[in-house]
Amino acid sequence: MAAAANPGPVSGKGRLRILIIEDERDLTDVLCYNLQREGYEPMVAHDGEEGLRKAQTILPDLIILDLMLPTLGGLDVCRELRAGERTRDIPIIILTAKTEETDQVVGFSLGADDYVPKPFSVKVLLHRIKAIQRRLESSGDPVDLVQHLDVRIDRVRHRAFAAGRELDLTPTEFRLLECLLRQPGRAFTRHQLMDASIGEGAVVLERTIDVHIKTLRRKLGTSDLIETVRGVGYRFRETREGATEG
Repeated sequence: MAAAANPGPVSGKGRLRILIIEDERDLTDVLCYNLQREGYEPMVAHDGEEGLRKAQTILPDLIILDLMLPTLGGLDVCRELRAGERTRDIPIIILTAKTEETDQVVGFSLGADDYVPKPFSVKVLLHRIKAIQRRLESSGDPVDLVQHLDVRIDRVRHRAFAAGRELDLTPTEFRLLECLLRQPGRAFTRHQLMDASIGEGAVVLERTIDVHIKTLRRKLGTSDLIETVRGVGYRFRETREGATEG
């Protein structure tokens, strides 16, 4: 499949994070190339279980979901996402070779926002994505601003603040803080945090996350906002009670 012609600049405020759940690696390479060129931030999962885990961890702005996936089928992934409190409103575009009308009806009944049959035009898919992006922006969803306990992240300007003070964060630290901040009180494993902050294909030790957390706590000026969950990993403090300045 050839790269799509550029259909025009992406409208909107910032870089939408798009999770592609698709087992055809050649196709994900093409989609990532075109999405990056259009100003989006693509992420990839190559089976259903990995895709569901990444969606629940990263909370992308939009999901492109194949139906015929190993380990967990696309319809089951869609059903799980729509049942989750934090994932139920993430737009889903189903991308699949299963083009029977009954498949489409089932997909839409489970909450899919759009349905693109294979083979498809990348240019058409990009326009479908942009239509959903316009809908998100018109609804006023704060996809680009995350704030909790005096810590704020602005994804458009790639800036982070703690108690009004701007933080000097590396890209990995920024993504790590955003992942934790978007779901306060949720315990993340080190592996999940590696998925969210370090990215695809990186070969790192789990203790790498410990180093990043230590540095992030120092930059936040307190060790209490990011809590250690013994035997699991880390979580961002859910309430202000008990927090102290470091």
